Amino acid sequence: MSAALTLGGPDHLEKLLALVASFHVEEGISSTEEDRRAGVGPLLDGIPYGCAYLIGPPRAPIGYMVITFAWSVEYGGLDGTIDELYIRPGVRGRGIASEALIALPRALAGGGLRAIHLEVDKTNEKALKLYRRAGFEARDNYYFMSKRL
Repeated sequence: MSAALTLGGPDHLEKLLALVASFHVEEGISSTEEDRRAGVGPLLDGIPYGCAYLIGPPRAPIGYMVITFAWSVEYGGLDGTIDELYIRPGVRGRGIASEALIALPRALAGGGLRAIHLEVDKTNEKALKLYRRAGFEARDNYYFMSKRL
């Protein structure tokens, strides 16, 4: 099974929405179909704030990643945050997420990205191990903090 990344476009909307719905149910994220369409649709239409990648064959994707973009003075330019990463439960444990995380910087390098960030539950040992293998490191004395508007 391949972790090939395909940049999502408008023709991938329905496949991606099904994956997002599965991820949200699994993680206990409360979202409506309308919320998911509003969050995913513009990414597939090419807004400059982020993008979505299908993982695996585009006709039958086995997962997805959503990356959002920002500007960082600290990192000297464009940086990104992995907003969501999901692999179907039936194909987990085969190294697909690791492959996708390793392929992501190559996919984004041409756009001038200087850093990639992510948020992880500090009690999720499997995810922490995955992210460490892919080269992500916790930053001492830093917390990812949020305020819903």
